Amino acid sequence: MTQAKFDSNVLSILEDKIQLIETDERCIYLVGPIRLPVNLYGETVVFQWYCWLNCEEVTEDYEKIIEKLSSVNLAELQQSSVLVYGDFQEDDDVIIRMHSICHTGDIFGSKRCDCGYQLKQSMKMIVEHGAGALFYLANHEGRGIGLFSKAMAYILQENGYDTVEANEKLGFVDDSRNYSDAILVLKKLRSKPVTLITNNPKKLEALKNAGLKVLERKPLWGDVSEFNKNYLQTKIKRSGHLKQEGTCLND
Repeated sequence: MTQAKFDSNVLSILEDKIQLIETDERCIYLVGPIRLPVNLYGETVVFQWYCWLNCEEVTEDYEKIIEKLSSVNLAELQQSSVLVYGDFQEDDDVIIRMHSICHTGDIFGSKRCDCGYQLKQSMKMIVEHGAGALFYLANHEGRGIGLFSKAMAYILQENGYDTVEANEKLGFVDDSRNYSDAILVLKKLRSKPVTLITNNPKKLEALKNAGLKVLERKPLWGDVSEFNKNYLQTKIKRSGHLKQEGTCLND
């Protein structure tokens, strides 16, 4: 049975919202901006939302790409996205956060880490600053090991291993996250310098190595408790995270 031609009205709506970003061997399709009202600490804040998809096929025939999506279950794959606030493209002073997905912290509010706090707090910082973007990186679960492996790492952590040791005992490196796609999307959305919200010098290094000018780094510590204190100490002692002055993480 021949598939009916894609609706031209639908195509005309969508193609103006899709951008092609070419890489060395493949491409990224960026869709947006999409108006996204968000409940942030009880206040409704309107962001502009983008999502991107990695694809081996490089074409500006977006009808061809869209038609293929119905035969591929993207729900079983992972796509990253970015929340943009204010005049992100033109404002001289913007702040950004490269946030790695944390299923347990971001969704369930787990206290074993500080990820859920960092997600909401960085969004709050961006809104209060007036312009910025939060990149939500979906293939970064467990510092790049995936959710199932992270669950096994948690079991090891309950048996005396720290975060780094648990990952290594499962055959992974401490941190395998890659920021190249997010950086390409950032370059597509903005050419001016940025300020980075992070405690992780590797994120700062990734941006600088890609030729991006980073004006400064803003730390993001908080929500320290009995449940995540060892985890946060490991970040500093084993993974090189930069401790904020005045943050109490002593035994």
